Amino acid sequence: MIREHFEYKQTITTVLADEDAHVAAAKEGMLRAREELEQFIREDPFFGVTFDPYDVPEVENLTVRRMGAASLEAGVGPMAAVAGTIAWAGAEAMQAAGARFGVVDNGGDIALFSDREVRIGVHAGASPFSDRFAFVVPPQEEILGICTSSATVGPSISFGVADAVTVFSRDVSRADAWATSLCNTISPGDEGPFAPLEGTAVAGAIVILCEEIGVWGEVPEITGATVDPSLITRGDVMPDGHR
Repeated sequence: MIREHFEYKQTITTVLADEDAHVAAAKEGMLRAREELEQFIREDPFFGVTFDPYDVPEVENLTVRRMGAASLEAGVGPMAAVAGTIAWAGAEAMQAAGARFGVVDNGGDIALFSDREVRIGVHAGASPFSDRFAFVVPPQEEILGICTSSATVGPSISFGVADAVTVFSRDVSRADAWATSLCNTISPGDEGPFAPLEGTAVAGAIVILCEEIGVWGEVPEITGATVDPSLITRGDVMPDGHR
């Protein structure tokens, strides 16, 4: 298996693949998505800075449409979905190149498809659960989004206190946006924190807050693990400062 670190401007990723050609495809897909986003922001700078949901006009720009739809559903700014959306574009490009296995980790926001079992570790800052367990993701042909937001780890702006919120969805943009949304709002002792997820594109979610863990919906099997911190992709943020 090939593991390659790839950076371009604020996009800092790790790509896993079986062939060099598939890594190259992932890079090209991510770069195309970034160019689509940057072009739209040049035309409408507000898209890149607002913390409010953004109702995207009818445009051909797939990247912007995905981010806008995610922002409307999760109640956050469209840039809250940027990392997941770019990772999604990279994974789609790998599939188009014929790959049967591909993982694109964009600073903790992951898009993957696989012909084998994949284990995804969880880093949750100072929580005692941090780096102690992993999700066992079974083989699947369809791309899955596994996106994590944290109020205590990394440079992204968060209005919450959770150490980690991980969301699972086939719509990677919405997984990213909902991870941010939940992380912004969940607090200790919160009753019904997952209620907003009912009827959405989210399949499952898990919250880690200090010594508490909450699980909602369908999540992959959880197993004990020792996560190697050196393998964590420490992504940056777009100019707006949030994801």
